[in-house]
Amino acid sequence: MKRSMMVAAVFASALVSQAAMANADLAKAKNCMACHAVANKLVGPAYKDVAAKYAGQKDAENKLVAKVMKGGSGVWGAIPMPANPQVSEAEARTLVKWVLAQK
Repeated sequence: MKRSMMVAAVFASALVSQAAMANADLAKAKNCMACHAVANKLVGPAYKDVAAKYAGQKDAENKLVAKVMKGGSGVWGAIPMPANPQVSEAEARTLVKWVLAQK
């Protein structure tokens, strides 16, 4: 019983790790990393800073999905975030969930 629980835990951990990498790969593929990084501000804010700012906000995911797709300005400074028509709503939701999970 203990062994099967350990195997299940290792398997679940591997899936979570693969999902995190897949979402980082999606961010690279959709050109998000041209302006953002996980830990450091580039043109736009670091993803960990976005996660901290929106932590605990019930509407954060929907608000950020809309911002990824339509763009926005004024929240993080003078440089606007352009719209991203190459990102589907499902991809935007995946990316936003990944961003909000950053620590």
